This record gives sequence, C-alpha cells and structure tokens, in this order.
Amino acid sequence: MATIAENVHGVREQIWRAAEKSGRDPQSITLIAVSKAVPPERLAECLRVRLNIFGENRLQEAQAKINGLAQYPKIHWHFIGHLQTNKVGKAVSLFEMLQSVDGAHLLDKINEQAQRFGKIQSVLLEINLAGEASKTGLRPDQLPEFLAEADRWPNVRLCGLMAIPPWHEDRERSRPFFAELRKLSLAMSRYERANVKLTELSMGMSHDFTVAIEEGATMVRIGTLIFGARQ
Repeated sequence: MATIAENVHGVREQIWRAAEKSGRDPQSITLIAVSKAVPPERLAECLRVRLNIFGENRLQEAQAKINGLAQYPKIHWHFIGHLQTNKVGKAVSLFEMLQSVDGAHLLDKINEQAQRFGKIQSVLLEINLAGEASKTGLRPDQLPEFLAEADRWPNVRLCGLMAIPPWHEDRERSRPFFAELRKLSLAMSRYERANVKLTELSMGMSHDFTVAIEEGATMVRIGTLIFGARQ
C-alpha cells in the first residue's frame, strides 16, 4: 500500500502534467487535501511533504483537528461543505476560506461574524451549473445581481467560484461544466471592486481534476487519491 507521501507526490505529478499540457504554470494551482474523516496523525504526514491546506466539511470534526495540530504552524483550513446559518460564527472563527457560499442571507451572516472577529473572511461562491436539485449553489444567471450587491459585505472578500459537476465515470463529461465556470468567471470581471476579485476557480476532485486544470482550475480538492477510499 502506498504511503500518503507517495500519494501526494503522485497527485503533484499529475497536476504538473495537466498544467504543462494546457500551457499553465503548475505553481498557479493549489492542492487542497480533502481531509474529512481523516485523523490528525495522517494529516501530519501531509505536513511532512509540505501539503498544508486541508478541506473539511464538518465543523466539530474540523475543530478537533485544528486543536490537535495546533503545534504545527501555517496550516490553512478551508470549509468545503454546506454551511448552515446557525454555524456561521464557528466557521468564521476556524476557517481561512469558506468555499461553499450560496446565498445573500448567508453572506449577511458571514459578514456580521467577520466584523465580530475583526477579520476579512475569504469566500468562494458555489455555482450549481447543472441545476441539480440535490446540490446547493447559485444559478449562473443569479451571479450578476449577486455581485452587484457586494458593497453590503465589507468584511467579506469574494475570491472566486466553486462548482461540482454532475458525477460521471467518464471525466471528460465534466469538461463542459469546468469550461462554463471559467467563462462565467471571466464574464463577471466587470463587477471587480475592492472586495470582489474572482481569481480563484475551485473545481475538480480525484476523478476529474486533471480535466479541471486543463480548463482553468486554480484549486483542486483531492481526498481519495491522497488518503484512500473512506466509509
């Protein structure tokens, strides 16, 4: 069985190849280790190979890991799950970035809590590209009106977009959705202001991240290829 260090090396090689294939700088792509249900001691193995960005989707589990790894400096924690409004305060206190923001009311709460903690909270807006009822997220046509309101959230920095395409075994079936998210981001450039700079595209997971990189992903969220399958 491969070690976590070997798995991370393998993922980085795939990132490098996909970036070179599409004429991109591999250093422009951030690898996020999706660490849900992974114990702190296994995350420490990632830290030993300089992988220090983790994505969590459960607040209580994340807090235990953050406390358990407090002796390690410069760990970056991203929240990647559905965020309920009653959990916003805890999320803002724990996470550097919230990757799954899907509504104005939620952003009102995030802005309020960020003011309370004296921070500027980085967020990504989740886009539901296929209109799937099983997923949260803004419709693409809602984004312009949403960004036009950004001045009401001075303690929030809108850093980019996130999307998860419909699952399919053939990773090429994800490509049109990744391309659409990139085009949507570019089309929104006219809304740029102090707290709106949509430079990040978080898209692509273990089965399709190389395609996402070819279509412009700046962040990829990898769990299974690093830690193995989880229950």
